[in-house]
Amino acid sequence: MTLPKFVQIHFLTSYAAALLNRDDSGLAKRLPYGGAMRTRVSSQCQKRHWRVSDSVFALNNIDGAEDSFRSRDLVTKLIRGPFEGQVPAAVLDAVEPLFQVAVYGKTKKDKEAEKEKGAAKGKGADKEGVSKQQRQPLLMGAPEIRFLREKFGEIVTSTSDPAEARAAAEAFCAEKEFKVIMKEMREGAALHMGLPAALFGRMVTSDTTANIDAPIHVAHAFTVHAEETESDYFAVVDDLSGPGDAGADHLGEVEINSGLYYGNVVIDVPGLVSNLTGTDRAKWTEADRTLAAEVVAHLINLVAETSPGAKKGSTAPHAYAHTVLVELGDRQPRTLAAAFRTPVRPSFEASEEALAAHLGEHDRAYETGEARRFLSLRNAAQFPGAERATMRELTDWVRGAILDGAA
Repeated sequence: MTLPKFVQIHFLTSYAAALLNRDDSGLAKRLPYGGAMRTRVSSQCQKRHWRVSDSVFALNNIDGAEDSFRSRDLVTKLIRGPFEGQVPAAVLDAVEPLFQVAVYGKTKKDKEAEKEKGAAKGKGADKEGVSKQQRQPLLMGAPEIRFLREKFGEIVTSTSDPAEARAAAEAFCAEKEFKVIMKEMREGAALHMGLPAALFGRMVTSDTTANIDAPIHVAHAFTVHAEETESDYFAVVDDLSGPGDAGADHLGEVEINSGLYYGNVVIDVPGLVSNLTGTDRAKWTEADRTLAAEVVAHLINLVAETSPGAKKGSTAPHAYAHTVLVELGDRQPRTLAAAFRTPVRPSFEASEEALAAHLGEHDRAYETGEARRFLSLRNAAQFPGAERATMRELTDWVRGAILDGAA
């Protein structure tokens, strides 16, 4: 086959007595679908666990990978931090606010103050910079942070005079100049945004040229059946209670759920190759796709083997996917979630049969011609046009297809 433009991953994973993803009230996240309430796991929750996994298939274990860091404290901890105790605090205090504003942008208050004073755009940063509460949690790649740390170091080690250091920082951090410098740095550095940002995208409100479109699209996972929930009553027993004392110091309850979840991930291969190599999207087939192939292989393993579980100590929510169906093609992707719009029996057999039936309906109607392989723990499982494979065979197949179209 030709090089696949899209990789689609569908999976079914079962959990018992768990609380995988909570809302602001501490209850399991839910989704009304097809007239029934389902338990769900948000896309953000899934991506976070895949990103920080320390398994053998961790993203950071890929040769050539660069990490990304999301925080409100990037400047304080990663750019200023290494110079603490080596440079006078007064010099650090003079320079840091300028870098805070350059990295995180000005607040509305800063902009209004500049307008009132008639200050030139990019100057007049508040002496204290942008407060932590006002900053957006920003995602930056390790190469970007190393570059800024180097520039920060050049400034703070060039003088012991806080005023001189601040003047140098003002020159470097002036809004237009800073954006030009960062743009040039990004154009000259491979994977400047770090692997997580290259996969899942980022939005930088202070500099739209730093925005990155996500080539990995992750749907909210939801139960294929109506929610199965229970309130777990528990007691905290006092080890030092006496004969006349109550046995428990605390009584409470927490919600737990059981369910068989359907999830869907789409990988835009041209977008992924473009982000990883800096190649124009239109020329992705001419670029080196080695890293992209390895990333996709690792991601399939992470999807199948990483559990997005809260309350691990009391529920042990560790599970591998029961079913993984992978499709390669060049037509627009489509979810198979409609297979479960009418809730099915909470069984592997019913879920796989519903998924296979819906996939067959799509094939008959649209004839999109995807190449398919699947993994299932159930021996009788079948999917239209799909060959059975082990996880190793599945990832080797996808890796080969991205590298040379061997599918």
